[in-house]
Amino acid sequence: MDTPQTAICSAKGCRADARWVLVWNNPKLHTPDRRKTWAACDEHREHLSQFLGVRGFLKEVVAVADWTPEDARDAS
Repeated sequence: MDTPQTAICSAKGCRADARWVLVWNNPKLHTPDRRKTWAACDEHREHLSQFLGVRGFLKEVVAVADWTPEDARDAS
């Protein structure tokens, strides 16, 4: 029986279930339409968002429940 995988927070050392998808792009490395993602738990959402935001990388934050892999493909 297959079980759906749960996204794990991308914060260093955190093993909590992710509740958020942080969509980002580094314009020095990626084409403008390319989108990368980090997963975040409630505790680390703000910290990871700020890390990406101060660098100008953060594009959007989406609840895991509203995120589909096609969202990333459509943007890339």
